[in-house]
Amino acid sequence: MSSANLKELLIELRIGSLGIRYVPAAVLDAIEHTDEKQKSNTEDSKDCILEPLSLPESPGGATTLEGSPSVPCIFCEEHFPVAEQGTLLKHMIIEHKMVIADIKLVADFQRYILYWRQRFTEQPITDFCSVIRINSTAPLEEQDNYFLLCDVLPEDRLLREELQKQRLKEILEQQQQERNDTSFYGVCMFCNVEFFGNRSVLLNHMAREHAFNIGLPDNIVNCNEFLCTLQKKLDNLQCLYCEKTFRDRNTLKDHMRKKQHRRINPKNREYDRFYVINYLELGKSWEEVQLEDDRELLDHQEDDWSDWEEHPVSAVCLFCEKQTETIDSLYVHMEDAHEFDLLKIKSELGLNFYQQVKLVNFIRREVHQCRCYGCHVKFKSKADLRTHMEETKHTTMLPERQTWDQLQYYFPTYENDTLLCTLSDSESDLTAQEQTENIPVISEDTSKLCALKQSSILNQLLLQECLKN
Repeated sequence: MSSANLKELLIELRIGSLGIRYVPAAVLDAIEHTDEKQKSNTEDSKDCILEPLSLPESPGGATTLEGSPSVPCIFCEEHFPVAEQGTLLKHMIIEHKMVIADIKLVADFQRYILYWRQRFTEQPITDFCSVIRINSTAPLEEQDNYFLLCDVLPEDRLLREELQKQRLKEILEQQQQERNDTSFYGVCMFCNVEFFGNRSVLLNHMAREHAFNIGLPDNIVNCNEFLCTLQKKLDNLQCLYCEKTFRDRNTLKDHMRKKQHRRINPKNREYDRFYVINYLELGKSWEEVQLEDDRELLDHQEDDWSDWEEHPVSAVCLFCEKQTETIDSLYVHMEDAHEFDLLKIKSELGLNFYQQVKLVNFIRREVHQCRCYGCHVKFKSKADLRTHMEETKHTTMLPERQTWDQLQYYFPTYENDTLLCTLSDSESDLTAQEQTENIPVISEDTSKLCALKQSSILNQLLLQECLKN
């Protein structure tokens, strides 16, 4: 096919009366490849330019019907594995001159193909598909027709919407089942601790203890498969965020810790199918849902803010897993349960905001490493450490200031440590000595002595002293 004919086809697709929003660019390459194959009859199709048709799996993936591990061609008896939809699309273009637009918006590829396979046996293909003629200026025997199936056809649009609704229903049922499941078993990817019961126990543990947060448990679906996918990447020594591969596990752990890469790559579409938000609307990913224009909501909002509800603080104790909705109740808990009075320590030591931050991060680090900061003994578990510190009253035995007042403790032990955001930095809480030490002293400009003698504050001080005498 000449470049002129390709341009002609492109114009027909873009500005024709079909109203098509999107046709893969690979369609043009596929048509060109088909013509060349017909002329040369060679078998050099391994490097064909149909590769872009292997689109990323839609957020819902492909649902496999019982007894149907493969997907048939719409027109012939060829079957292809469900996971190889790109191969099927390539086959239909080359062998049957059939193109399906916006295939990534189809929630259930298998049911979609089976539906149209049945419909094409009932009516001619021209009743459903737009016909695209290529080489229209060439002799009649050299002209060729391709068929385009897209959601401009009301029946196709309705089918896609129904498949989306069915997929959403299945996903919500699966999510509800996982939320109520108490037979879950999982192992932490970072400390190999085993967890039983509900999936939220493991997910909350990784978020709290290892600052690895993949989202709220109620927003995740197919959690077991999600965790297996992440574990496989770590077993292959691959960073979950930048997806680089390292030579050994220790190097990988140091990299993820120092670079703060203990999170998943948000640009990796492989993870979209594990989040319920990606199933809510046809063809919309979580990014598109979040970027939607909220101007309609803003136009209808009222000035009454009386029903506004703030999210709870949910701060975590320094020594145990107790969480409270207010910082005051957390202080009361630590004082009653662990005899640790942070406000009293702050007042006695005259700690400013940054010194409080370093002290909290120091304690968090020691407790995380199961080490008593009072006697420096290390224990096998946090439970053993907590029992020891409560029995020996070591929670109140803070080490010397130079031990914890170091630059390294400016960095939080846990990225989501809410307690750090509630520490007081009010100047009224500081000691008088510290307030004096923090006052800057600026010398007067002595470059112009005559002007200085007239305007210097010392003149006023001398005058006041003379009046007193």
